[in-house]
Amino acid sequence: MDLFRIKSVERSIAETDEPETRLKKELSAWDLTVFGVGVMVGTGIFVLTGEQAYSNAGPAIVISFVIAGIVCGLAALCYAEFASTVPVAGSAYTFSYATLGELIAWIIGWDLVLELALGAAVVARGWSAYLQSLFDLPTWLAGDEAIPDFGAIAIVLALTALGVFGTKLSGRFTSVLVIVKVAVVTFVIVAGLFFIKASNYTPFVPDSQPSEGGSGLDSTLLQSIFGVDPTVFGVYGIIAAASVVFFAFIGFDIVATSAEETKNPQRDMPRGILGSLAIVTVLYAAVSFVVTGMLKYSDERMNTAAPLAEAFKANDLDWASKIISVGAVAGLTTVVLVLMLGQSRVLFAMSRDGLLPVGLAKVHPRFGTPYRITIITGLFVAVLAGFVPLSELSKLVSIGTLFAFVVVSAGVIILRRTRADLDRPFRVPGVPLIPILSIAACLWLMVNLSVETWVRFLIWLAIGFAVYFVYGYRSSRLGRGLRQAEVDADADADVNDGQST
Repeated sequence: MDLFRIKSVERSIAETDEPETRLKKELSAWDLTVFGVGVMVGTGIFVLTGEQAYSNAGPAIVISFVIAGIVCGLAALCYAEFASTVPVAGSAYTFSYATLGELIAWIIGWDLVLELALGAAVVARGWSAYLQSLFDLPTWLAGDEAIPDFGAIAIVLALTALGVFGTKLSGRFTSVLVIVKVAVVTFVIVAGLFFIKASNYTPFVPDSQPSEGGSGLDSTLLQSIFGVDPTVFGVYGIIAAASVVFFAFIGFDIVATSAEETKNPQRDMPRGILGSLAIVTVLYAAVSFVVTGMLKYSDERMNTAAPLAEAFKANDLDWASKIISVGAVAGLTTVVLVLMLGQSRVLFAMSRDGLLPVGLAKVHPRFGTPYRITIITGLFVAVLAGFVPLSELSKLVSIGTLFAFVVVSAGVIILRRTRADLDRPFRVPGVPLIPILSIAACLWLMVNLSVETWVRFLIWLAIGFAVYFVYGYRSSRLGRGLRQAEVDADADADVNDGQST
């Protein structure tokens, strides 16, 4: 049971005030909302909309986005309660430490490394592809064919430097780019409405069809368990698309990693988390509706890295594609930045707890940021983005996020029972029903991911277990404290025995 030792909420909060690892409290509800919108408005709108409409859902991709948004909304309520109650860096990792114990917390932290670092690398390559298209750069320099991808490496290193210089500065930079990309998305919605053809929505939910692939490791876990023949479109296609576009909603959980740097986390964390998610869900549904109305879902031009631009080109609006590319570059820049900020905060929390080398948690004396962790994170993501083909690995980001959502939702139920006395500025309504619905919805999306994704995920978790037992278990700050307390108690007992004798 020592593996499931729990770090109390009070201790977690107290440790945030230690001089060498104290983060500056500079963020407001507006900053948090900007971070959330900044990281979520990106890949989902500029890439996945067309791809999943073409391959899985047809015009019903609108429903897929709504389903993914609802699942995220259930989990977001749980995150909002935790972030306002335990305003400490680390998000799901910290919440798990306070409810389920150290081993589960480590696995969640390890899982978040997969989610955030891999997500940042995937998006950095997408950024490079749009940049190459916008400026017609040489294909060896940037874009899908570039190995190494110098464009992806350059943006990651530039944003790493920005992250070192301060969270508030990063927030201001993000705010500017968010305004640009939201303006572009609004342009797509408003301008695209004038070019919608009603015939493109027929059929809105295409009839289910046998999938050409989907066997063996390519089939979903659900299909493998029940022996269902793989299909696309129809109701199953809508669900399958929702499992993939879920990647686009990654972001509100990253907002929770900034709780320790928020001026009034009890009030502002719920506003930032829920507000950004609501805004993005509306934008996603609107854009997917417009794009599938402008261009038939079965048109091969939908299955590209730039479906929005292709939809406008198909309607003889080539000039608009450049505007969209500018919005994509701005949008994907903020996604990479916020993902890396979230990654560094999770690793910072794990280092402060001793599960990783404590020296990595040192905060810069001037900028108040965990600069060592930020630099290491940036270098790691730069290598991934520059040298590793990542197109097939984005599903790992989705499964990692869904797994974290399941644990956080379960943690709300557990903490309500074990620590009913805690002050909860924001409370999830309908506990335990809402958290249970969140768990069920996340698990449903998880089983609709491929067997190959599950295999890779389990391998990653196995590596995480090995690292924990080799290093984290014995180096844990909480574990060392408990062991020292046992030694002191035994010493006191020996003294008392001697005096009695």
